[in-house]
Amino acid sequence: MSAPTISLPLGTIPADIRNAQDYAALAPHFMQPSHYAYISGGSGYGQSVAANVRAFEQWAIYPRLLRDVSHGHTRITLAGEQHAHPLFLAPVAFHKLAHADGEIDTARAADATGTCMIASTQSSVVLEETVAQKSWFQLYLLPRREDTLHLLRRAEAAGYRAIVLTVDAPIQVANRRALAAQFQMPADCINVNLRDYDTTPRFAGNGPGESRFFQGAMRAAPSWDDIRWVMSETSLPVWVKGVLHPDDAVALRDAGVAGIVVSNHGGRSLDGAPAGLDVLPAVRAAVGKDFPVMYDGGILSGSDAFKALALGADAVAIGRLQLYALSVAGALGVAHMLKLLREELEICMAMAGCATTADINSGALLRQARRSDA
Repeated sequence: MSAPTISLPLGTIPADIRNAQDYAALAPHFMQPSHYAYISGGSGYGQSVAANVRAFEQWAIYPRLLRDVSHGHTRITLAGEQHAHPLFLAPVAFHKLAHADGEIDTARAADATGTCMIASTQSSVVLEETVAQKSWFQLYLLPRREDTLHLLRRAEAAGYRAIVLTVDAPIQVANRRALAAQFQMPADCINVNLRDYDTTPRFAGNGPGESRFFQGAMRAAPSWDDIRWVMSETSLPVWVKGVLHPDDAVALRDAGVAGIVVSNHGGRSLDGAPAGLDVLPAVRAAVGKDFPVMYDGGILSGSDAFKALALGADAVAIGRLQLYALSVAGALGVAHMLKLLREELEICMAMAGCATTADINSGALLRQARRSDA
């Protein structure tokens, strides 16, 4: 197994980090190659991973002149809760692949920067140790409802402030980059939140003439009854993550969920799914201007965040970039990355004449040919 090519003294930020995206460029030098392949790759051939990044290229930001933004700020109110900025940390599994302290360091960075961290069910540190001052918990449904309920009660008792139910990945397609790099999950990197539960699928789909997908994985996939059941079992706001189609967004709104996360699972679910940014305007139009919508997928800069906000998101979630920063400099790296992202967002807002996030709308953007299509 190859080792990382660079290591830094504790509490050190590389001198050549100037922008948040620089952490993405440096991360391959700070991770074991197979770990980086697993984290950076997506399902299948990675079409949707690439689409997430390319989607931002089609939008330019209009600079505006002579606007007074001296009273500007990045504060938002989302589903009744105030946040210092619209940057969230998306639920990402197995932070120990990037750094030995894993999710504990990520939670420290979230606390230091006033950032809401959405902790993953598939964490390498138990959920009780990673709750920050403002933390949400991403919930996967387990084969037995009693186990899901127990996990939900643990999240409530730990102090998580909302539940993010992820429903878009009932089938996991192989990550070809990880396979090519011969990735194997390290022995010390396990899904500790689920170690005491039965995670055996309820249906195997191995009978005569049965498909292991139709009669197997999809028979155990989340259902509308599951969403209603989760909502009935908790007083916490329940968001649903993995929404791409406007009709699904409307149905979820009408079912009473607190909000939705527009996401293609970071390109780790259906390979060939559209980039979340490409469907975001249609989803926003379908659910109306007041229903809470978060965006997740491909954000590497403050300008990316600005574009997602302009196209209809109330907040944005940062995925792989948090692990890249974690690999480079631990908690300090994640906090520094978030600081840079917020400053980059503030620069975009100021130059575009937007004093607050409420001022950001699609009129701030100009559609142009993507570089890859030009």
